[in-house]
Amino acid sequence: MNRRDFLKTATVLGGAFLPVSTLFAAVEQSGASLGPEENFDYAWLKGLARHLAEQPPRTTTAELPTTLQGLNWDQYQAIGFRPDKALWSDTDDATFQAQLFHLGRGFKKPVRIYTLRDGRAREISYDPEMFEFKGSGINSDALSEDLGFAGFRLHHRDNWKRDIAAFLGASYFRAVSDSLQYGMSARGLAINTAMNRPEEFPDFTRFWLEQPEGDDDVVNVYALLESKSITGAYRFRISNPEAGVVMDVDAALYPRQGIERLGIAPLTSMYLIGENDRDAGWDWRPEIHDSDGLAIHTGEGEWLWRPLTNPRQLRFNAYADANPRGFGLVQRDHDFDHYQDDGVFYNRRPSVWIEPKSDWGAGSVQLVEIPALDETFDNIAAFWHPEAPVQPGQEMRFGYRIYWQPLPPHQSPLARCTATRTGLGGVVGQPREYFSWRFVVEFQGGPFPLDEHANINVEPVIEASAGRVEITSARPLEEIQGYRAMFDVVPPDDGTEPINLRLYLEGDGQPLTETWIYQWTPPPADERDLHNPAHL
Repeated sequence: MNRRDFLKTATVLGGAFLPVSTLFAAVEQSGASLGPEENFDYAWLKGLARHLAEQPPRTTTAELPTTLQGLNWDQYQAIGFRPDKALWSDTDDATFQAQLFHLGRGFKKPVRIYTLRDGRAREISYDPEMFEFKGSGINSDALSEDLGFAGFRLHHRDNWKRDIAAFLGASYFRAVSDSLQYGMSARGLAINTAMNRPEEFPDFTRFWLEQPEGDDDVVNVYALLESKSITGAYRFRISNPEAGVVMDVDAALYPRQGIERLGIAPLTSMYLIGENDRDAGWDWRPEIHDSDGLAIHTGEGEWLWRPLTNPRQLRFNAYADANPRGFGLVQRDHDFDHYQDDGVFYNRRPSVWIEPKSDWGAGSVQLVEIPALDETFDNIAAFWHPEAPVQPGQEMRFGYRIYWQPLPPHQSPLARCTATRTGLGGVVGQPREYFSWRFVVEFQGGPFPLDEHANINVEPVIEASAGRVEITSARPLEEIQGYRAMFDVVPPDDGTEPINLRLYLEGDGQPLTETWIYQWTPPPADERDLHNPAHL
């Protein structure tokens, strides 16, 4: 999905704490047309998903009216939801508000949306009168009343003018931190990502939006997921605490067939250039990314940090674990000076952390990095892949929390990696007799700075899957109140296979830092210029 398709202008909507009949009447008075009442709860939704899994897959793509085809970005942006047609708009004490997205441009699959109260649901009927089309070039008279919607977004009473979460396109959704800035996205499910065949993208085909009770600061959203290989029932309990949005997710999945690579709690981000990957020399900004690393808190309690890269070729890594305590794509660097971007403000992008609510068993956190030349392309994906084979007819349940915050709510008590830099190795001022590549890794926090009386000998512990490690050091760096580790890797003479690296600092035999992991692909032998590495 093009990440710009998730950015829309905001419009105010409202909600009401009313009895069912009064609530539905208020919705109808605001201009929304509703279908007949239906019983609804999460158990019913799971039953529906299970039933659909036993049926042939349904086609959800509809032919858009001619007037909606071929819209450019500005035309689609010009479509706005009318506040006077909003759901639950007759109340003054709503904690959340919702707004519906119009179909068009890349959003061609209609989504059915229901309003829900006290176990009774009614479908919201599409009406072109619910939208403003000025500047879009759309003839609203040509739009039918059974068109459907593309998705929705939520606003919170802390700032009605800015949306805090959006569900739009396939099973994509995203939210904001306290900066009210969107960044990376999440998905309901990933299927066969980065394989030798097309990826399958499940769709959220129906949503049920439940108005919070009284001044309850939690809104429930239910979703039906459908795809060729699987169906699913989802429940999102969404809150907006001070640091950013938190989503409590329950998912029940019903496979139609075996799935080779199932991705649970998938995250999608963008990484173009950073401190360790500066190949986009044509752009004036020093760093461009929504996230700068993958963080993992393993089931054994180890904290791993894997800086992201923009590789020359697609790169896939799997980090085996059992019952992970958490993982996420993190934007650790929030220093404006490192980005110099006063347009989209990458320094304000939220980190997204996945926290399982129960044991997930054996599996792996999998990371996909795709070559990218443009920042509008989401080229990073991370998700949990269960080790157990997916069997048709089974029920698979997963519960987890998603934190959209500046930094994850749980972090290593040890020093954390804050920068990774790379460049040509060797000793300055001395002739280079062979090719090597340098890695400079900085750690801050935890026990750093060390007490001057501690008398601890800090040493780097380094592992490399191939080649030779040399010129190693670990020394304090007063400017960062932490430590800088440095080492060179000499690859095999003709080796171009990726080399896996692992590093942490220890003092008196005890780890002082989280574990830094990295994958580096040496250049071909004929590109290893010892004196002019600019093209490497």
